[in-house]
Amino acid sequence: MSGGRARRRRALLLLSLALACGGLAASEVGSRVREVEAAVGAPVPVLVAARDVAPGAEIKPADLAVREVPARFAPPDGLSAPEEAVGAPLGTALVKGSYLTVSSLGAGEGQGRGRGPGPLRRGQRALEVAVAGGESLAGVAGPGSRVDVLVSTDPGEGPARTQLALESVELLDLSSGAGAQAGFAPGEDAAGEGASVNASSVATLRVTVRQAVYLTAAQNYAREVRLLPRPAGDRGRAGRTAVGASEL
Repeated sequence: MSGGRARRRRALLLLSLALACGGLAASEVGSRVREVEAAVGAPVPVLVAARDVAPGAEIKPADLAVREVPARFAPPDGLSAPEEAVGAPLGTALVKGSYLTVSSLGAGEGQGRGRGPGPLRRGQRALEVAVAGGESLAGVAGPGSRVDVLVSTDPGEGPARTQLALESVELLDLSSGAGAQAGFAPGEDAAGEGASVNASSVATLRVTVRQAVYLTAAQNYAREVRLLPRPAGDRGRAGRTAVGASEL
């Protein structure tokens, strides 16, 4: 009997040690995950091509797949759900595994073709943004053209910097005069905070929901939002670009 009790005690001891080791290993893994997420951001869903797709083709559910990547590596204008793209014509060829972005869609691009913006598709939104330097855009960027979006921050909450926030988004409309259109009552001084203070025009952009949330935050808290018109047919990507005050 004593031998049986000794074996049971040994078994319980080994089980306790195994559980303790498992707990330590889980804690170590959790710590590593938190370190990685702090460095590159938590995983976010992104839409990728499940197969090669030719330009001009209407996107089908079978053309798409959802993957998760760290937030730092997700494209700024990336789509995150199939319903944001299904049914839209493709503006550029997609290679299997490549990201699907707003700039890769061909919906509504009318610059140089005599057509205006097309209707909003599923997953798209029309967002009004107060922008600086809008008076210089009137002659070069009309409805249906593509623009890049620059966001400049104030040094109040940290180092000031200007970054390329979004690439190749569609301009639906551009009106001059921030005033009442940017949230100020007629006759009210544009005194306050946010990009509206330095804005001279209001641009309406075709964006995804995630982009709309980002640009709304930028309009409320950043110092300035500015648009860079693209030549007709220019779908090149500059990638994440930012310049801080310390680099000037």
